[in-house]
Amino acid sequence: MKLQDQRVLVTGATAGIGQETAKLFARRGASVVITGRDTQRGAQTLAAIEAQGGRAEFIAADLNDIESVRRLAEQAGEIDVLVNNAAALAPLSTFEQDVESFDMMFDVDVRAPFFLTAALLPKMIARGSGAIVNISSMGASVGVPFAPVAAATKAALESFTRSWAAAFGANGIRVNTVAPGPTRTGGGVGALRDGLEQLGSATPLGRTADPTEIAEAIVFLASPQASYVTGATVLVDGGFTAI
Repeated sequence: MKLQDQRVLVTGATAGIGQETAKLFARRGASVVITGRDTQRGAQTLAAIEAQGGRAEFIAADLNDIESVRRLAEQAGEIDVLVNNAAALAPLSTFEQDVESFDMMFDVDVRAPFFLTAALLPKMIARGSGAIVNISSMGASVGVPFAPVAAATKAALESFTRSWAAAFGANGIRVNTVAPGPTRTGGGVGALRDGLEQLGSATPLGRTADPTEIAEAIVFLASPQASYVTGATVLVDGGFTAI
């Protein structure tokens, strides 16, 4: 799977699934733009990619700030592949949910990918090609009593996938979603603690995922090997939603 001529933007790429995705794109030959709020982690991710012989650049961006989203789109320039991965996770029940974290989750998980995608689409349309991969969650497909707002943001992102696939397929642009199951990331462990391993043990495969397993699905959907796949949500959840 070669991606030498592709320029890829991965949001939330300084840790977890985003970081592994950026590293995998670079190993496959793509030039990668990584983004995140933490410049130190950005530098570390950049160094890791360059150490393996990859090409990358880091753009600091806070996707909770719409002006930062717009600057990111301008600085990134022409993009062949966009991975909307960045997310804000605050697993709170209905009665625990506060307005501040409600707004933050929708701003980062829904508003930011919408307007970032809208800003980058015109050049994809002019070129007649492009791939967008939105990163959702298995939580968009099942009831999540402990985090209904987080689940709702991911359901909105999957709806964007279907709408954009329908709107821009004729322009040569494919749009898909990867919906991970319980995955061993720093954010997942911090938010769910022991609950993460419990979710993993409840899957048919009986374990949590490594972030590299999710990255493989993302890179596949962005690659020419998935040239006839658009509008799809690919569940990479160890079979959790199948039972």
